[in-house]
Amino acid sequence: MKNGTTILIVDDEPRTRQGLKKTLETWAASGCEIVTAENGDEALDIASKRPVHLLLTDIRMPEMNGLELIKAIRAGGSDPVVVLLSGYSEFEYAQEGIRLGVVNYLLKPVQKAKLLEAVEEALRVAKERLRTGAMEKIVDKELAAMREEDRLVPQPIQEAIRYIEANVKQAVTLREVAEHVHLNASYFSSLFKEKTGMTFSEFVVRGKMQAAKKLLYSTGMPIADIAEEVGYATAKYFITLFKEYEGMTPSQYRKELPDR
Repeated sequence: MKNGTTILIVDDEPRTRQGLKKTLETWAASGCEIVTAENGDEALDIASKRPVHLLLTDIRMPEMNGLELIKAIRAGGSDPVVVLLSGYSEFEYAQEGIRLGVVNYLLKPVQKAKLLEAVEEALRVAKERLRTGAMEKIVDKELAAMREEDRLVPQPIQEAIRYIEANVKQAVTLREVAEHVHLNASYFSSLFKEKTGMTFSEFVVRGKMQAAKKLLYSTGMPIADIAEEVGYATAKYFITLFKEYEGMTPSQYRKELPDR
């Protein structure tokens, strides 16, 4: 995780602040943007105008200390990965940092090797957070809840679900799937609703929408191609359904996803 990544250094000591910036700019080689602030208020102003992926902040600063800054940034809607810097080794700071989810704690004067090691680890954590956040956004909670109760679902319904998922590109019908699992269509329909908590058609659409969300995140495919990939003949109908289920168009959804 480098391209498009912003690292914010906050320290009231100019020499420390500029030294850290110079070290990280040399290391990043234009892969990250390194910005600095001399106090908490300036840092909050920066964070309000742009995403901050990694925050390196001194603990002891006038007016607003580093721990207060972390809380204020999060209250403002940002949640960067944090590395704390301090010239003091008081244990209570480390304890509070742990409670706030700080990933590392460096004592001043910071050794170059330790700084770069801490930053690389923090960026790995940031990347994993983004990936996890994207996966949570992609996963259909209704489908996930149903799968948690999979052991309670009869074998024919489990087989039907596997068939539907394997044929996400096709316009599968209730009668087709009922025949596949050797059940009467009417009985299959009522059994499917009883055991999954959703109608056959709702399950099919939810499955297609989840497949579409994965493609929106993991590929740059045009919307029309994604519509075709999940079994819809026209992009217009796909977009209508997607908006009905997700509350936004596929293009809007893609824009809101974190970078891969």
